[in-house]
Amino acid sequence: MAKSIKVNQKKRGRPATGRDPVSAVRLPVELTAAVDKWGEDHHANRSESIRRLVELGLKAKREKT
Repeated sequence: MAKSIKVNQKKRGRPATGRDPVSAVRLPVELTAAVDKWGEDHHANRSESIRRLVELGLKAKREKT
């Protein structure tokens, strides 16, 4: 009997881009501008700026209590 041809099935959907779940947040224009300004001063894009600012806020809260 002849061997059958092996066919690779394509995976459906967009390939995974990261492991962390996405958290969407809506910010007022003024706050977005402030985050962007902070990011420019610290050489970070908006996503990285938000992550760093949240970490700083959580760290500051821990140090108070």
